[in-house]
Amino acid sequence: MYHFIINPNSRSGAGARIWSELQSVLDKNYIPYKAYFTEYPGHAVKLAASVCSSDAAPASICLVAVGGDGTIQEVLSGIPSLRSVRFGYIPTGSGNDFCRSMQLPQNPLDALDAILSEAACTPMDVAEFTANGQSCRFAISCGIGFDAAVCHEINRSPLKKFMNRIHLGKFAYLLIGLKQLLLLPPVGISIETENGEKHFYEKVFLTAVMNHKYEGGGFRFCPEADSHDGFLDVIIVEGMRRPALIFCLFLSIFGKHTVFRGVHQLRCKAVTVRSSEPLAVHKDGESAGICKKFTASLAKDPVQVILPGKSIS
Repeated sequence: MYHFIINPNSRSGAGARIWSELQSVLDKNYIPYKAYFTEYPGHAVKLAASVCSSDAAPASICLVAVGGDGTIQEVLSGIPSLRSVRFGYIPTGSGNDFCRSMQLPQNPLDALDAILSEAACTPMDVAEFTANGQSCRFAISCGIGFDAAVCHEINRSPLKKFMNRIHLGKFAYLLIGLKQLLLLPPVGISIETENGEKHFYEKVFLTAVMNHKYEGGGFRFCPEADSHDGFLDVIIVEGMRRPALIFCLFLSIFGKHTVFRGVHQLRCKAVTVRSSEPLAVHKDGESAGICKKFTASLAKDPVQVILPGKSIS
């Protein structure tokens, strides 16, 4: 039995249409499944918890998120025991950083084929995040500064919905990204890792804690990040003039930005990040509000992610 948690509003409503196509394949092949639709932000957390805690739930549940990277974050946050789940993902969002890092199909029908074939699973580290007194899990990244400011604004802007309707969703990220790039002031950031190691950086533009290589729709901020290695990678970008910063961000698409003097990297299992000023914070591309402090650490157990195999079609 496959359990699908679907965000029908992903990509400005395209998620519902894509699910209709996926459902046709499931019905055509007589695949046993149950579908659950999210109705509001955070609903996928409750749905995942309900599915996994049901009296009829088997020892190992195949749970599939159908949505964007934010849907992944919510589903993982709702799972009571990561050991009890085989996790599948069908992308219907616009970023698809999870697919890039895990080398999963970005076409929804191909992703469904990969899940149904279920040739193999691989353990993936999952991280836990706390800010503003609330905790959750994340799969890809969390952070404060530039990337979080873009997430915070774009999730509240009608521009994204409009651009998605005309299939130019990434252009909305570009416009808002340029705005934040020009206007966001740098701040002081202090970082403390689980072993007591402390660092302070002045005039920081971006601080990201990465479980995967990619975030923000293809920026390879931590090119050495590996979601199987039992560590989180942290990148801090500080002390750059705006022209150099623009070039640095451009090179990060190719993972070549780490040569800049203002780029610092750390590797740890847990980290506390403090900002001198309240700033936007994000987890997996979803706003986590405004704050001056957040923590991130590896969850006790990894989750088994379904990998592509031979197609059933």
